[in-house]
Amino acid sequence: MKQHEAVIKIMEENGGFATLGYLYQNVLKNPNCEWKTKTPFASIRRIVQDGRFFFKIKPGLWALKDHKDEVLKQLSIDERSPSKQKEEFNHTYYQGLLTEIGNIKGYTTFVPNQDKNKMFLNKPLKEIAYLEEIYPFTYPELLQKAKTIDVIWFNERKFPSFLFEVEHTTAIYNSLLKFVELQDFNSKFRIVGLKNRENEYNQKIKAAAFKDIQLRTSFIDYENISKLHMKSYELYEIQRETGL
Repeated sequence: MKQHEAVIKIMEENGGFATLGYLYQNVLKNPNCEWKTKTPFASIRRIVQDGRFFFKIKPGLWALKDHKDEVLKQLSIDERSPSKQKEEFNHTYYQGLLTEIGNIKGYTTFVPNQDKNKMFLNKPLKEIAYLEEIYPFTYPELLQKAKTIDVIWFNERKFPSFLFEVEHTTAIYNSLLKFVELQDFNSKFRIVGLKNRENEYNQKIKAAAFKDIQLRTSFIDYENISKLHMKSYELYEIQRETGL
């Protein structure tokens, strides 16, 4: 079996699409395909960019060209899908990436109850996030605020290490207000969004209301979240193979 055929096979088994992280985990396990290279992950990245067989849906997410119509329809992002559904896909996609990254890094992950049944590609977020209920790490009134954060990574002591808000089109200001409410914990805050929203973030974070969280808060664009997801799986697979 040729290498590109091994990639196609895994995508077909996954509904016609896959993240690079998913491909890293599964393509190399195929016993019928040899990867005579020291850089198999780079080879996979090169293969999915072959326009004869694949097309890019989102950063880090690729699909089979001959499954294009059915894949886009399944993900509710084809031309006929309402813009609201497309926005929800974007939001949930990056929630899912952040949750998987946290899992790989050894954190205990949480997503809000109202998002648990939303689909991250072909599975609901509740099947990816470790926690069914948020840890009761603080007073009830603050816990209610924390429960609305898009993704939280908890450390081994059950305190929040990283809090993420995915802002595709909604107000960055409101997310920063949530972070202010939780500033007394030793947590880092991240706004995740389109690259063209970074200037908006930079203006908002300068407000006096956010001076106490400025040094712990930053903006990460979607492309870099995708790269982090890809590299996290790459490192995970290397560590698994070497036992280090």
